[in-house]
Amino acid sequence: MLAFFAAICLGSLAVGAAPIAPGDVLRALTGLLDGQAYGISQPELILFSVRLPRILFAGIVGASLSLGGVVFQALLRNPLADPYILGISGGSAMGAIIGIMLGAGAFYLGVPALAFCGALLTVFLVFIVAGGSRGLMLDNSLLLAGVVVNSFFSAAILFSLSIVNSMELHSISFWLMGDLSRVGPGEILVAALGLLIGFAIVYAQARKLNLIVQGEETALQLGVSVRSAKYVLLTVTSLLIAVAVSLSGIIGFVGIMVPHMMRLAIGSDHRLLLPAAALFGASFLVVADTLARIVIAPAELPVGVITALCGAPYFIFLMRRKMR
Repeated sequence: MLAFFAAICLGSLAVGAAPIAPGDVLRALTGLLDGQAYGISQPELILFSVRLPRILFAGIVGASLSLGGVVFQALLRNPLADPYILGISGGSAMGAIIGIMLGAGAFYLGVPALAFCGALLTVFLVFIVAGGSRGLMLDNSLLLAGVVVNSFFSAAILFSLSIVNSMELHSISFWLMGDLSRVGPGEILVAALGLLIGFAIVYAQARKLNLIVQGEETALQLGVSVRSAKYVLLTVTSLLIAVAVSLSGIIGFVGIMVPHMMRLAIGSDHRLLLPAAALFGASFLVVADTLARIVIAPAELPVGVITALCGAPYFIFLMRRKMR
């Protein structure tokens, strides 16, 4: 999976509105390409200033969303669960819209910071609506609480869209559909730290996840504190998704498709499933973002449009498969 991700990244570097030969990509990456103006050539400028940061960011966000999908599907024991099942997308979107309306985009990481605050508020509300720690033991409580909170934020988003001006509406629309074009070193660093910390904590709970999937009674008999494990996993995963969503916007269906594909390919052992899903999710979002860059080049599509076009048919396939 790591080799596959590296190959996808190399291919994505060569593709775009200004195609670059694979040989030039390899020479630029190894530092062998001769500079032209000011010691750097145009291909190197495109690769290192535009494409490489965006590819790295897409990989980090894809891995974060996929990890969230694996954990939520395991804890809720619902194959159709998604990282946004707890309403994190709605809360992040509301925070971002408030930031855009207040002009927070003029400050560094202003809009992502408010989007992250919205996601944290959503997690807090979901836990309260679900009944606190007692709700953690009831899968349906968390699902219903997420639906209720997300519905509230959806209504608030529609109200906000009806009162903003045209310029703000354009920025909000791109954010709501997922936008990876405005990435910088700060966004990459924050997203990478969130992914590393979140993955380390979640992977340490891989054995407990395996037992919880087999049944909570079985896990309790084998010495697993199900309530505390659920609390840690739900909190850490929600924060991981909140970081990714606050920086990239709403990118749907990644958390549904990737965990299922990997579960069919390698099984349900979370010691293998977690890293495999993270790497394949990173590869998938890099491919989706590459398509978003070239489908209507030189213009771009929001990456959320590509993932939705892939995810909707796959979601229907999963529903029909579950019914059979």
